[in-house]
Amino acid sequence: MKKIIAFSGKGGVGKTTSLVLFLKYIIDTKKAEDILVIDSDPDANVADVIGEEIKFCDTLGGKMKVLKDKIQGFKISPNTPKNQLIESDVYNCLIEMDEFDLLEMGRQEGEGCYCFVNDVLKKVIDSLSKNYEITLLDSPAGLEHFARKTGRDVTDLVIVTDPSKMGIHTMKRILEITDELKLQFENFWVLGNRFPDDLKEVLEREIDKLDRDNLKLLGFISNNDEISKLNLMDGNLLELSPNNTSYQEAKKIFAKII
Repeated sequence: MKKIIAFSGKGGVGKTTSLVLFLKYIIDTKKAEDILVIDSDPDANVADVIGEEIKFCDTLGGKMKVLKDKIQGFKISPNTPKNQLIESDVYNCLIEMDEFDLLEMGRQEGEGCYCFVNDVLKKVIDSLSKNYEITLLDSPAGLEHFARKTGRDVTDLVIVTDPSKMGIHTMKRILEITDELKLQFENFWVLGNRFPDDLKEVLEREIDKLDRDNLKLLGFISNNDEISKLNLMDGNLLELSPNNTSYQEAKKIFAKII
């Protein structure tokens, strides 16, 4: 069964770190061989966390800006099938790592709306993700990208929160947005990141108050000095020691998803 798993939540709660820990879990346990990671955050945080440097010109946003400028400057014939140009750019942006492929969306292509590009991008990304057993999506804060329908239907939405009022408020707002937009996910998960033991009960109570049958507490990942050091020193989180205590916690809770 193919899985499309999105990580969302307030900025700074650890969405990207949680996603990469999940990616490490999939790789280490060989849960899937064909893995696609789509980083839709404009800051390209996935590359940072795995120690890769990716220039804006190599992101999809960079390619789309060049294409948009050419179209607006009449440097491309009106008869040229632009969807083919966009498809080519998408595949050229695909970064083939040793054990997974990475697509960095990058920043938007400038001011104004460019609906044609967004529409074609949706179709191309839909087609691309069908070639993978698991697609992991690192989302910007909120669910605006889901509203734009720029990706396939997500099977599992993981809402990450830290032990803060703002993080929990964003969790609730994300759930409200999914209802307002009538977005359908097979599973809603809440992941508590960097929670001390004496505050875990607070998140558990907040989830119980929501009284949603399709919302489950995934679990908790504790704060960890080794992970913080890797993030600060431009290390590769995929090279985290398999005996790391937070990674051991992550493996147990991620097994609930796959």
